Amino acid sequence: MKIAIVGTGISGLMCAHRLHPHHDVALFEANDYVGGHTHTVDVEVDGTHHAVDTGFIVYNERNYPAFTALLAELGVATQPSVMNFSVHDERTGLEYRSNGLGGIFAQPANAVRPGFARMLADIVRFNHQARDLVERHRQAVETGDRSGAAALEAVTLEHLVSLGGYGERFRHQVLVPLGSAIWSADPAQFLEFPALAYARFMDNHGLLRLRGRPQWRTITGGSRSYVDALSAPFADRIRLGAAVHKIRRSRPGIEVVSLGHGAEQFDRIILAGHSDQSLQLLSDPSDAERDVLAGIRYQPNVATLHTDERFLPRRRRAWASWNTQVGVHDGPAGVTLTYWMNQLQSIRSARQILVTLNRHDQIRPDTVLGRFEYDHPVYDLEAQRAQGRADEIQGVNGTYFAGAYWGYGFHEDGVQSALDVVRRIEAEP
Repeated sequence: MKIAIVGTGISGLMCAHRLHPHHDVALFEANDYVGGHTHTVDVEVDGTHHAVDTGFIVYNERNYPAFTALLAELGVATQPSVMNFSVHDERTGLEYRSNGLGGIFAQPANAVRPGFARMLADIVRFNHQARDLVERHRQAVETGDRSGAAALEAVTLEHLVSLGGYGERFRHQVLVPLGSAIWSADPAQFLEFPALAYARFMDNHGLLRLRGRPQWRTITGGSRSYVDALSAPFADRIRLGAAVHKIRRSRPGIEVVSLGHGAEQFDRIILAGHSDQSLQLLSDPSDAERDVLAGIRYQPNVATLHTDERFLPRRRRAWASWNTQVGVHDGPAGVTLTYWMNQLQSIRSARQILVTLNRHDQIRPDTVLGRFEYDHPVYDLEAQRAQGRADEIQGVNGTYFAGAYWGYGFHEDGVQSALDVVRRIEAEP
């Protein structure tokens, strides 16, 4: 079959990887690079070259089995990384790091502050309640209690923490900054996240317990190393700067209109961009496609690559791989999160190399090395319902939809989505 793939993020590339040996595939990419959110940038700091990841950065073998298998298949080298988390509250001056007594009590005075002690107690209590929520849902599913399972699935974090009587410190200095950092989400909306989905994700990643957390890893030489290896066999089939303008579906073929290539006919099409972008390309979307694809919203974020150390905690002991700032009332909306790339990618540099989401207008211009825009899916009850309707639109009119938005929005979800689409195509009569 002649198959068009729109988008060269992890989902589009994975589809092409599996399909190109047996089908005539053509990949359309609007950007001038392959990889989507996998975007490694070359910079020179103090006369030394560094390859810095600005989108996808880390994975772990336990929670990313399909992606791990892909890396092994490609023979791509990886290296251990350090994953920890810090909070700096600009309203109160509070700072702490998530691991080690020296990090938790980066401010020694916190050891004698009752409010900080209650926050720590709330963390323990919430972790227990979250694990209990996962277990209750499992039992409901196993016993066939559909209404009970559905009721648990409809609980939001806002409802859970309100019912549990958790303190404001826990909400605004733990739960919201951590969740907003993981999902690159707007802190003002994060408590709309489904509580069960959050609890299951955190439990699977070992974040609800003190032990058993996975070892995180990065791609040696930057994440583009795997993109280069993955795309090499079909590089001649990738069209860069070829934005698709319209997709018209009529039997027996699918017409794709793109920049520089005009109108072309295909037998099948895989839309591997964001769901809202995919919907916009369809000239004749069905009601189901409109409802499902529009049901997943996106949060725009600006990622700035820079060396402005003011975006790290003031106390060196509080520095972490992921550093959030809370209590920020000015600047762009969205999470303020700074990735410490020296630690994450084992970059050797006397100067700290950082990637900060948002507040780009407050980063010193003389420290900026690059600026990029990324959109991240918003996981809420509406998105959860849309995900449950995937079967209604997959394969209809020869059209398939692949993307990390079908899961939690991470690289493994993108790979799993691609594998699902490939299975569906291969199962066609």
